[in-house]
Amino acid sequence: MSTQPSAESAHQGTGDDAATTEDGPGPPMSRAALDAELKSIIADVLGIDADQADALGDDSGLFGHLPELDSMAVAGLLTEMEDRLDIVIEDDDVDGEMLETYGGLLTFAESKLSEI
Repeated sequence: MSTQPSAESAHQGTGDDAATTEDGPGPPMSRAALDAELKSIIADVLGIDADQADALGDDSGLFGHLPELDSMAVAGLLTEMEDRLDIVIEDDDVDGEMLETYGGLLTFAESKLSEI
């Protein structure tokens, strides 16, 4: 019987940890985890295949290179980044350089996460 409550307590602790992460800053996200999440966000917002998003490298062109990434999609992309990465993107943060390449967007996301 003592094993059962421990398992339940461990499970409840996991749920509490998840809530804490959503409500406040959690452990820092690794670059690899951020890369995977950002590619997932791009695939979801732009409606492109996950394989196409996964193929993006640091030098891959974004705005002006991906037909799916027009000005309306940029707004959706930034909003989704805010929601899923739990960051705040101010209007002054947005410039052409950050959207020029995937590497620029990844570096931008890393800098926003480091502000948390």
